Amino acid sequence: MVLRGRAGAAGAAIIAAVAIAAAGCSSGGGKDADGGEGPGKEGGKAEDAARLAITPATGTSQVAPDQPVTVKADHGKLTGVTLTYGKNLKAEGTLAPDGGSWKSTGNLRPSTKYTVTAQGSGEGGKQVTATSTFTTLTPRVKLETGMSPLEGETVGVGMPVQLLLSKPVATKAGRAAVERALEVRMSRPVEGAWYWISDQEVDFRPREYWPSGEKVRVVARLGGLKVGDGMYGMKDRVLTFTVGPKHVTTINAKTHRATVTNGGSTVRTMKVSLGKPGDDSYTGVMIAQEKAAKMVMDSATTGDPGAYRIPTQWNVRMTYSGTFVHAAPWSTGAQGNSNVSHGCVNASPDDAKWFFNFTNRGDVIEVTGTSRKLRFGNGPTPWAKSWDEWVQGSALGAPVTGAPLN
Repeated sequence: MVLRGRAGAAGAAIIAAVAIAAAGCSSGGGKDADGGEGPGKEGGKAEDAARLAITPATGTSQVAPDQPVTVKADHGKLTGVTLTYGKNLKAEGTLAPDGGSWKSTGNLRPSTKYTVTAQGSGEGGKQVTATSTFTTLTPRVKLETGMSPLEGETVGVGMPVQLLLSKPVATKAGRAAVERALEVRMSRPVEGAWYWISDQEVDFRPREYWPSGEKVRVVARLGGLKVGDGMYGMKDRVLTFTVGPKHVTTINAKTHRATVTNGGSTVRTMKVSLGKPGDDSYTGVMIAQEKAAKMVMDSATTGDPGAYRIPTQWNVRMTYSGTFVHAAPWSTGAQGNSNVSHGCVNASPDDAKWFFNFTNRGDVIEVTGTSRKLRFGNGPTPWAKSWDEWVQGSALGAPVTGAPLN
C-alpha cells in the first residue's frame, strides 16, 4: 500500500515546484535529423520545421532543484525528450497529449549537471533536435538522511520506520514537505502515520502491529526537496524490509514470569527477576532494539560509576537507557520469586540464550507490574503512544494510505 503522507515519494511521486526561476530558452531548431540545417537555412523551410524551446537554457547554473524543466514545440510537436544526469541516469517527465510540451516531474538533484535532449517533428515532417545542459545549485544547507530498519532486514511486528535527518527541520511547513515526500508501500495494506519524534527524526508505525509476512518498501524522495531557508535534501533513499513472525513477550514483575508467544501461541515460559526497589524496571510496551551476544554492563553508563561492572551474555536491548533481557547466572535463585536486578530482566543462561536466538529486532516486549512507566523516546517506543496521540504528531495531522506494493 502506498502511504504517501498525502503526497508521495517513490515510483511516480510528484513534488510540486515551489518557485520557477526566470531562465532563457534554448534556440529552436538546430540540426535537422537528416543532417541539414535548421529553419531559415538552405535545405529546409522555416514553416516546415518545429522550433523547440528548452528551459533552463544551456549554460545556466545555480538552477533551483524545485524548478521544473520544460520543453515547448512551435510549428510542430515533440517526438521524444530525455533528461539525463550522472552516469546516464534518467529523470522522469510527462509529455502533453498534443505533443506540444514536456515537463519534468519531481525535483532535480542539487549540485548536479543535467542534459536535455529533445526531438521534434515539424508540420512538413522535418525532424529537429535541440539540447540544453545546465547545473543545479549547491545548497547553503545540505540535508542528509539515514533510515531504519536495515536494507533487507527481517523485523518484528512492532518495528517502526525511522527517518533520521542530519539537520533540524523545525517548521510545520518544512515537516509537512518532508512527509509529503515519503511513501510506504505494503504487500498487505494497513493504515499508518508519521510522527515527529524530534526536529531530526520522524517515524512511521501502522495503527496496529504489522501483519506477519508483510513486505514493505519505503521511499524518501528528498533529493532536491526544499525544507527550509536555503536547505535542500541531497538525495532520495529507498528501503525494503520484511516483517517476520508475530513474536510477543509479556513480562510480569509481580509473578516473575516471562511468557513468549509466536503467532498467539505460547512457546516458552521463563522465570525472571526484574529491578529491585529503587531500580525498578520500566512498565510499558517496548521492542527488541538490538542484540549482543556478549557485552559489559557498566553502571557508569547510567550515571552511577562503580556500582557494578559485569560481563553478560545473550543481551537483548529494550531501551536506550540500558534495559536488557540477559543471562544472569548469579541471580538464578531469585528468578521466579523476587526482583533483585538493577533494572534489567534477568534470566537463566539457557532461557536467555534461547530468547536471544528466537528474537528479531522489532519483536514486542511488554512489561507489567512495576511502578516506573516507560518514557516515550527511550529508544524506538512507538507503542507508548495511543493511535490518536500518534496521529497528532504528524505535521499533516492525518493517517496516510495508498496503493499496495507492486
